[in-house]
Amino acid sequence: MKETAVKYFLEGYSCSESVVQAAIDKGYAPKELLSIASPFSGGMSIRCLCGAVAASMLIIGSIYGKNDERDGMKARALAKQFNEHFSQKYKVNCCKILSAGFKDFHSIERKHHCCSMVSDSCDVLEKLLKENLVKQ
Repeated sequence: MKETAVKYFLEGYSCSESVVQAAIDKGYAPKELLSIASPFSGGMSIRCLCGAVAASMLIIGSIYGKNDERDGMKARALAKQFNEHFSQKYKVNCCKILSAGFKDFHSIERKHHCCSMVSDSCDVLEKLLKENLVKQ
C-alpha cells in the first residue's frame, strides 16, 4: 500500500488523497472517500494536522466508526494506536512542524520529504487494519 500511495503522491495526488486512493485500491475504503480526503491535504490548507495522518483517520473511521451497529470506540482505540506509532518516529503530527525548513511548501524537495510521512502512514495504517480486520 505504501508504494502505491507514494506513487500517487508523486504523480500529483495530495498526501491525504494518496493514502486514501491506495486504501481504495486495496479494498480498505470506499471510492467515495477520495473526494472527502481532498481538503485534508497540506494540513487542511493551514498546515495543521498532517494530511497523511488525517487520511488514515478517515479510513479507520470509515471501517470502525460509529454507526447503527458500532459505538465508534474501536475507531478511537485504533486512532490512538496509529498516533502512538507515528509519533515514535516523527514526535508530532503537525504538517507545519513536519515540513519546517522548506520555504516553498510546493517545492519538489518538500514533496520528496513528505513521501516518508505518506509511506509511514500507510505502513502503520495497513498493519493496524490487518491486525484488526480479522477480529471484526
